[in-house]
Amino acid sequence: MKENLKKMAGYYKPYMGTFLLDMFFAFLASVISLVIPLVVRYITSNIIDMDTEAAVHQVILIGSTLSVLVLLQFASNYYISYVGHVMGAKMEYDMRAEIFEHYQKLSFSFFDEQKVGALMSRITSDLFDISELLHHGPENIAISFIKITGAFIILLNISPYLTIAAFVLVPCMFLYAFRLNRRMKRAFRENRVKIAEINTQIEDNLSGIRVVKSFANEEIEKEKFKAGNDGFLQAKKNSYFYMGFFHSGMTAFTMLINVVVIMTGGILIAKDMVQVSDFVAFLLYINIFTDPIRTLIDFTEQFQNGYSGFERFVEMLSVEPDITDSPDAKPLEKVRGDIVFEDVSFKYNDTAHRVLKHIDLDIKAGTYVAIVGSSGGGKTTLCSLIPRFYEVTKGSIRIDGNDIRNVTLKSLRDNIGIVQQDVYLFAGTIYENIRYGKPDATKEEILEAAKLANAHDFIMELPKGYDTDIGQRGIKLSGGQKQRISIARVFLKNPPILIFDEATSALDNESENIVKESLERLAAGRTTLVIAHRLSTIRNAQRILVLTGNGIEESGTHEELMAKGGIYANLYQCT
Repeated sequence: MKENLKKMAGYYKPYMGTFLLDMFFAFLASVISLVIPLVVRYITSNIIDMDTEAAVHQVILIGSTLSVLVLLQFASNYYISYVGHVMGAKMEYDMRAEIFEHYQKLSFSFFDEQKVGALMSRITSDLFDISELLHHGPENIAISFIKITGAFIILLNISPYLTIAAFVLVPCMFLYAFRLNRRMKRAFRENRVKIAEINTQIEDNLSGIRVVKSFANEEIEKEKFKAGNDGFLQAKKNSYFYMGFFHSGMTAFTMLINVVVIMTGGILIAKDMVQVSDFVAFLLYINIFTDPIRTLIDFTEQFQNGYSGFERFVEMLSVEPDITDSPDAKPLEKVRGDIVFEDVSFKYNDTAHRVLKHIDLDIKAGTYVAIVGSSGGGKTTLCSLIPRFYEVTKGSIRIDGNDIRNVTLKSLRDNIGIVQQDVYLFAGTIYENIRYGKPDATKEEILEAAKLANAHDFIMELPKGYDTDIGQRGIKLSGGQKQRISIARVFLKNPPILIFDEATSALDNESENIVKESLERLAAGRTTLVIAHRLSTIRNAQRILVLTGNGIEESGTHEELMAKGGIYANLYQCT
């Protein structure tokens, strides 16, 4: 916990000036609130014995002074509420940027194990509660400390007997709070987990809403959501159970303090040991004393919310990227496209068996290589190792003689273009999606890339042309249109190495022919690896590799492999 609090305090550093002013104004507002009961005591003790003219003059003077203090308090509270909240929002901004940047560094292996909704919850609701804690936490503690300390000193001066009576229950109150605090912390942490699960379920449902509706499974989804929602409600009930005991207990203690003071004050007045004016002032200060206790009650709940969120935030930041640049990594420059696999083996973290075993492969620059095999044979995994989406378990991969682990990730991936079967287009316009391949591209370059991908004509037929909004994941476009935009994106990137991952397998014949023409144009003069589902589309490949669980079992041209009558021939005849 100590390390977490130290890290949390570090987020104040860029805003230390604002923070110190916030604390100053909190101090000023608290001190001003301590003045009012003293004025009441002065009036009831002294003004009552003055003549009318002197008393009126004194009251006007006191009223004028109090008016100035009220204006100062107004300015202080405005600063705390506005500038202080903006400071909290800026810290939330910094933390959100930090965790988002951290997400970008993590590899496919991490995202294979995570749920999008849970990751989103750490960057949204968790951070909001943290920012509220970072802003209000120190401020509430400072105000409470000043009011309690100030009230205690003034109460002690008014009547030591009444002060002892007021504070006799305080140790019991804090012991009560401490015990319930630990249970509340566990309950609030459980709330965080349940919120993340609910977010995951909602994100999963909305992303797959078309599948849900196509199977008419809305009721099943409702039941799944109800189960998650019930779990969340139960977690909330548990936390509110302890919170209810906490709030009601603390309120009862503050009321008991008043009861004890009233009883003690009554006895002391009867014995002529306390003046009525002192007793009235004391009761007013008791309210000032109990007010920060209520603030601390709210702070305790706020702390549990914010700190449990911060623990989850730190937990995520502590996940180390498993694929990073080596200390002496150099940029990969002037790439020709020679790719060599040397005794490469690979397995995922959660599997005992190896997906790839002892792969030795030499692909010359500019070669068109097709990879075929049954589903689950490791074709996509093999290609994913080249841009280091996953790290090889054993062996090495070299590009132009450079071990890919010794070059920077950015330069490596800048030199590789990937066209996938499941095209991902971002919400926005066609123009923005194509430009993603080269953010600094000119309009002329983007139009040329679209023409090379056979996309320009259909784009111009759309109502707004290149400025047409394509919806979430390009839902407003057909499969063939989305695929051509993704190809245009790679044309714009202009990499020397290409990977086509079953890029045409989900298309109809007409779309497949158009996309195939675009792909062949894109592959010209580049090192190209094609993962093929329809074997008829790769008959002209310069080299075909048959990948199985045992490794690369066959290699050759279409004619050579057909003549061999082995695995490839059987696969081809079955398609």
